[in-house]
Amino acid sequence: MKVETTKLDGVLLFVPEPHHDSRGLFTRTFDATIAENHGLIASFIQDSQSRSWRGTIRGMHGRAGQGEAKLVRCARGAVHDVIVDARAGSPTFGDTLNVVLDDESFLTLYVPPGFLHGFQAMTEIADVCYRIDREHDPAEDLAVRYDDPDLGIQWPLPAGEISTRDQSAGSWAELCARLDQ
Repeated sequence: MKVETTKLDGVLLFVPEPHHDSRGLFTRTFDATIAENHGLIASFIQDSQSRSWRGTIRGMHGRAGQGEAKLVRCARGAVHDVIVDARAGSPTFGDTLNVVLDDESFLTLYVPPGFLHGFQAMTEIADVCYRIDREHDPAEDLAVRYDDPDLGIQWPLPAGEISTRDQSAGSWAELCARLDQ
């Protein structure tokens, strides 16, 4: 497994090396020793999975307080995954990173605390798996609209299903004011 750094400080991309044979394939999707060798020392306490239909957008979500770190991968299908640096004082504050996560490359994205995260399903069915380092506390939920003009996220497909919560999310400007930027 290789680990690639990204343009956003602390964000890592784990690149597995699948073994293919007549039965199919086998791949390791995470290795704690390799992660530690790249400065990632985290204890993940919660695993979650979502299933989305083509065009569905989930996001942009984050956590206040200590935030949360997460590993994100697509176990079935493909998603256009987007993160936004929402760390007050970060030199890349407001910058985005887009990564296609799918069930062929098996890429896993490490998202440190302080980022917003969202994705759009690009296949008929897309299953996304998350490993999170903190228990969910709804009082710390943050959300910014997926189509906020200040972020200018370019989704590859027309917007499909979007939750009521995501449709009523606040703006990037409102979040910046909350973060005292």
